[in-house]
Amino acid sequence: MASQLRLRSSLALVTGAGGGIGRAVSVRLAAEGAAVAACDLDGAAAQETVRLLGGPGSEQGAHAAFQADVSEARAVRRLLEQVQACFSRLPSVVVSCAGITRDEFLLHMSEDDWDRVIAVNLKGIFLVTQAAAQALVSSGSPGSIINISSIIGKVGNVGQTNYAASKAGVVGLTQTVARELGRHGIRCNAVLPGLIKTPMTQKMPQKVLDKEVFSCNCLKDPGLCSLPHHSARPPADEDSEFPGYKRGGSVWLRNAECGRQGCL
Repeated sequence: MASQLRLRSSLALVTGAGGGIGRAVSVRLAAEGAAVAACDLDGAAAQETVRLLGGPGSEQGAHAAFQADVSEARAVRRLLEQVQACFSRLPSVVVSCAGITRDEFLLHMSEDDWDRVIAVNLKGIFLVTQAAAQALVSSGSPGSIINISSIIGKVGNVGQTNYAASKAGVVGLTQTVARELGRHGIRCNAVLPGLIKTPMTQKMPQKVLDKEVFSCNCLKDPGLCSLPHHSARPPADEDSEFPGYKRGGSVWLRNAECGRQGCL
């Protein structure tokens, strides 16, 4: 029980909390005792997330919903002010989950689609990280900043030049911020999820999904994935060389496909 309540004294700000990873993160933080400031561009979705929160260590009314566009500096500053006013303290945990996709092949991608994805996925994380860090440093408070990137930022993906660039940028931003803020007692980390079924990924065009290179849970359970580059066929001796295949969790991946897909 003690481990479940390790965040009892924490206030967590989660952006993109209206669904998907952001909602799941909010639920988990609340279950571990944190008060959650759930923010989303869709205020009604953020309110719905708050209605779902609860768990050991949470009290009635311990959480609150906020609406903000993280790609706008003024909106982000206002968000931090609203959260502090609502809870009478700064968030000690900040999780940036807000993100969008506007997928298209490079040859056909519009400048508007490039700009909007970079504005939300990269500039938005910069603005939230900067505002939170400025507030924490000014108050002399330690904290933890977690930025949600993607495995696509590491290995790329057909039809997602804008998304891949934005998520790669999040990694570089986070690594640099971690070096700058460590002396202030503020940790900054990035998480690179693979393909997760969320409302955002459900909107991805089939032509992009057909070329999918996301890391996925099938590396632990082949039953969770039907992508053609995986095989559950084991070698006769797991310690021996198995021509044409490479070990990946409990799954054997064809070497040629592994090299092309970047799954490991």
